[in-house]
Amino acid sequence: MDNLLYIVFFVVGLFVLMQIYIRLSTWMKKGKAVDNIGGDLGREISSGGRHLLYFYTASCGACKPMTPVVDKLKKEFGNIHKVNLAADMETGRKFGVMGTPATVVVENSKIVSYVLGYKNESYLRNLLTTA
Repeated sequence: MDNLLYIVFFVVGLFVLMQIYIRLSTWMKKGKAVDNIGGDLGREISSGGRHLLYFYTASCGACKPMTPVVDKLKKEFGNIHKVNLAADMETGRKFGVMGTPATVVVENSKIVSYVLGYKNESYLRNLLTTA
């Protein structure tokens, strides 16, 4: 019984440490300059202003309910960019994306917000207007 208790504490401790690592790594991305992004996305970001980048994959369970929300907002706002990591992994690497869905807000070529996981429409609207 004691061994089982130690295993449970070890697993819970490992989970807590992973969560702390993920939080710290996303927090450390704030303020990072965004450069060397090619194509249309790179031109959009370097033009200045605020941009929301939504990183997703088709097989991601949390992305499936979030993608229609992003598509709806994309019709309303011109500064939302979807990046399918299955087709463009290099862009994901440049932003340090570790999992999907990931939402990155870039303003004046600097990361101002980096969040992981499903976010609802009101949260995303708030990201578009304030960071």
